[in-house]
Amino acid sequence: MAVEPPTPGTARPGGRTARVRAAVLRAAEDALVEHGFAGLDLGDLAQRAEVGRTTVYRRWGSTTALVADLLTDMAEQSLPRARTGSLAGDLRANAQLVRRTLADPRQGALFRAVLAAANGAPGTADPGTTEALRRFYRRRVEEWAPCVTEAVERGELPSDTDEFEVIRAVSAPLYYRMLTTGEPLDEAAADRAAAAAEAAARAGAYRRP
Repeated sequence: MAVEPPTPGTARPGGRTARVRAAVLRAAEDALVEHGFAGLDLGDLAQRAEVGRTTVYRRWGSTTALVADLLTDMAEQSLPRARTGSLAGDLRANAQLVRRTLADPRQGALFRAVLAAANGAPGTADPGTTEALRRFYRRRVEEWAPCVTEAVERGELPSDTDEFEVIRAVSAPLYYRMLTTGEPLDEAAADRAAAAAEAAARAGAYRRP
């Protein structure tokens, strides 16, 4: 789920609209890393990005809408799934991609800030951020799900395997480690997560009801 640096994502590559969007989204990333979701302020972001406040308020209108656009941009810039020719290789590639993202000082802090805003205590979570985060992960899981479908077609897994559950199982231990224990997210941890998900899938743990 690694994310490359923001690039223009509008219908006018290189145009002013694209440059403004890229600058504001970059500023939003900086603010989230520094202060978390609670510290986001559209006026401050306009100043950071060196664009007009009116432009920022007109385009996004709220910090929730801005975070949703940031997650959309991150999904667009995410690296495509690997195609290694085997389930073990594909799941390992997915796990290592997730590990590199979460272990990155900037991107790891960014995800922690968004996760905190989306999954706060009852009454404190931001509904718009929660929905934007769900869309982001749904898109990433859908990107990698075909590697499980292809494994089923090769006879590596039961025919009724739930491809989405397998992909979720790969990244879950890595997010758990990042959010709870704080233990290093090293390559060995990612390989174990991939191997565990593969073994469970082969054993039929992720068969549809």
